[in-house]
Amino acid sequence: MSYELIAILMFSTMMIMLMTGQRVFGAIGFVAVLASLLLWGDRGGYDIGFAAAMKLMKWYPLLTLPMFIFMGYVLSESKIADDLYKMFHVWMGGLNGGLAIGTIGLMVLISAMNGLSVAGMAIGATIALPELLKRGYDKKMVTGVIQAGSSLGILVPPSVVLVLYAMIARQPVGQLWLAGVLPGLMMAAMFILYIAIRCKLNPDLGPALSAEERDVPMGEKLRLLRAGLLPLGIFAAMMVPFVNGWTSLVESSAIGALTAFLAAVLKGRMTRQVFEVSVRSTLGISCMFMWIILAALAFGAVFDGLGAVKAIENLFTEKLGLNPWMILILMQLSFIVMGTFLDDTAMLVIVAPLYVPLVGALGFDLIWYGVLYTITTQIAYMTPPFGYNLFLMRAMAPPEITLRDIYGSILPFVLVMVLALAIIMVFPQIALWLPEYVYNK
Repeated sequence: MSYELIAILMFSTMMIMLMTGQRVFGAIGFVAVLASLLLWGDRGGYDIGFAAAMKLMKWYPLLTLPMFIFMGYVLSESKIADDLYKMFHVWMGGLNGGLAIGTIGLMVLISAMNGLSVAGMAIGATIALPELLKRGYDKKMVTGVIQAGSSLGILVPPSVVLVLYAMIARQPVGQLWLAGVLPGLMMAAMFILYIAIRCKLNPDLGPALSAEERDVPMGEKLRLLRAGLLPLGIFAAMMVPFVNGWTSLVESSAIGALTAFLAAVLKGRMTRQVFEVSVRSTLGISCMFMWIILAALAFGAVFDGLGAVKAIENLFTEKLGLNPWMILILMQLSFIVMGTFLDDTAMLVIVAPLYVPLVGALGFDLIWYGVLYTITTQIAYMTPPFGYNLFLMRAMAPPEITLRDIYGSILPFVLVMVLALAIIMVFPQIALWLPEYVYNK
């Protein structure tokens, strides 16, 4: 049996297992171990899995994962996110579409707190959505705003998914996080610009708050501003020492976790329940990601041994005659298709053994490609008919918002994200300038 046929058999077996509802790490790890045992016997098969485990345990930046997850859960469980929305409500409510613009700002700060898109979706649906609907905002507009804003969660640092990409692609986590800053802020600015223009042309989509609601004493406004900017201060306390080279990435993650904990204590919100939920959730998500990384490393090791990456490269470049940019675009389109039934981590783990080495072989920068991957997977999440975020939004939204409303709400924001993706593909320095500046300083 040829190595190409073995690679296809591995992929098809893994996809069948995933479609039957098996856990991602279980399906990928099982196929990797079984293939290595059948190809290289007892000793070779065991060595591949053992080597993957040792590589995972010795990867020092992995210590950042539980730190950032804990920081995010402390800030969200202690209701500091509520203060953020109150701040945007008071300061932005006087504009047409102001609360929707404030919701995008909320999502950016939530992303900097947690690093998971699901967290942004949950907070937006529970805090912002009821307020927007109560104040007469168009239901299609607001569901689109929350879904689009939550897409920033895996792009704005500290992105948990980029930690996974860094491990699989063997790239520095710090550079990947810095690479996500400008594209994430650019995409947030494009969302805000779209909302402002739509609501200017059609004020009924996002009416301004009444004069009575805007009549808040300046002292109260300043208090809310201080409370709302607390997460931004925590983020600065964590990232400024790292960007200036005073601390390592792991040390900065510890500063972030400790600062968030102390902030919750000083505000009197660090209860036993908040602490227990934060620790349990951190443990569960950290273990899930570690198992996924372990399975991905084992799967990638088998592919390296087969030489499948070289075979795929020859297929695209020599037999089909495609140029590097055509191959890259086909990769991105495949993420759109896979996003209809897989989450971002599963997509990365399944295709990383092929795509990441191929991208490097084609001469593209792997840090830049990590940003393209994160944006494309979020587009896939929100693309009808089976986008993951569409059904997640339906589960969290009130009954008056139907699945048809959700489908209709997302198209303009998907087009904005496609435009952002195209801009970053044409101008790679948008993603690469900040990491180059910091690491070459």
